[in-house]
Amino acid sequence: MAFAKTGEQTVATNGFLTMVEKSFLSGGAEYRRTIIAHPGAVVIVPIVDGTHVVVVRQFRPSVEEYLIELPAGKRDVPDEGILVTAERELQEECGLKAQHLSMIGSFLNSPGFTDEMTHVVLAVGLSEAPQAPQSVEEEDMEVRVVPIGAIEDFSALSGFTDGKSIVGIALAKLHLMSHREELSSYIDSPEVRGRLH
Repeated sequence: MAFAKTGEQTVATNGFLTMVEKSFLSGGAEYRRTIIAHPGAVVIVPIVDGTHVVVVRQFRPSVEEYLIELPAGKRDVPDEGILVTAERELQEECGLKAQHLSMIGSFLNSPGFTDEMTHVVLAVGLSEAPQAPQSVEEEDMEVRVVPIGAIEDFSALSGFTDGKSIVGIALAKLHLMSHREELSSYIDSPEVRGRLH
């Protein structure tokens, strides 16, 4: 069965989200679907000492509770590159900068109703930088360093309920399996390594 797009119109806009109604023709019949257009996002996997990851504990109004997540942010600055967004968000949320950032994958968050694409960025060789929270949730945010176990061990993922964090850590572990030597030259600062104790 073939699908041909016949049109679209904006229904509503609220902040960075746009509700769009799209029309398609399939099998001789036209139908409509309403989707949420999203600018996209980055999720950063800041690895410390190869066996720990920096996460944030933050309140999420959507589920009305605190979640443990990887640092992340919207791609809401026009023409800003993915790695630049990742660098900015890592500093804003965690007070960290990385010697090396690399994009290791991308995924669609929930293609049943939104076009949001999230890009996963690995951050290694961490050092401290001034934190710069941008929202009331970020001002309340708590930065933690948690173990994720050996590179080939995925059992720690059971402790997360946030989808982007599960995907991000899984992709990071797969990437580290084949790039361990290359990335071992990036050393975390003593201050960051001190967070492990």
